[in-house]
Amino acid sequence: MFDIFRNRLEITGILTTITALRISAGRSIEPIGKDLPVIKDALGQPLIPGSSFKGALRSRLESFVRGVDDRFAANPAIESEWSITHDRMNGENGIKKEVDKELEGYPEKERAAKKDQLLTDKIINETDLISRLFGSPWIASKFQVRDLTVVPDTWFGQYQERDGVSIDRDTETVADGQLYDFQVVPAWTKFEFRAVVENAEDWELGLLMIGLHQLQTEQITLGGGRSRGLGVVKLEIEKMRWVDVEDNPQFLLQYLQKLVIADETAYEDAAKYKDEWVSQLTDYLNKQISQKSINQTIH
Repeated sequence: MFDIFRNRLEITGILTTITALRISAGRSIEPIGKDLPVIKDALGQPLIPGSSFKGALRSRLESFVRGVDDRFAANPAIESEWSITHDRMNGENGIKKEVDKELEGYPEKERAAKKDQLLTDKIINETDLISRLFGSPWIASKFQVRDLTVVPDTWFGQYQERDGVSIDRDTETVADGQLYDFQVVPAWTKFEFRAVVENAEDWELGLLMIGLHQLQTEQITLGGGRSRGLGVVKLEIEKMRWVDVEDNPQFLLQYLQKLVIADETAYEDAAKYKDEWVSQLTDYLNKQISQKSINQTIH
């Protein structure tokens, strides 16, 4: 269906590298370059891709909800483990065919308008909980993270260089030709964090609050070399601005007017809703578990 604006959460803060950070750009092609340089922006400054941040957060939340029920988080890396595979979507007995069959029960003039609604409902019904927030091949992500750019005063134009070595598992000695060097971003470098969530359910916001808390307490690491102690980061949230138009057209118009003139009263402080959103998440998961038990009893 065409999107209808319902709510928006804007999050800003600072991400600090507690230990050195290595998000590799792949092997260098420069004759005298480092073997494994870090990702940089166009000015040669360190950069944390929003996709890397989002992927680490998603992975942690997947592990949590799988601990409750493995159905709640599909494996995005393996198609056969997706909640909706290409065959399930497009095959002879797929969702699209099911929708086409259901449309036969509607007058022809209503089918075009009804098709999108039926297809959307079926996709959402079969999509795992994590993908509803973070996206899948069939659903756009509700959670968007900008690339994290360095705070200039915290980085002094230098990368650290470290040596690495590959070990031969049979001889437990250095493998021939496997010495290499790599760059890291120094500890205590700060990056600007900006993220937006739109049209999220309360339980989805609760899921996100748990993930952000993990980052605030240094429980999620980024990049490579984590077994070496690299990638420990800490998120400090400065603002969480929230607006919920509550299906109220007049309120939406007021919000848009305030937005244009940069009136901060367009938003509420979302911090006061954190506990409520987390409570909504636990209630939602309990209902999902109860429904599963009922279905297993029936069958």
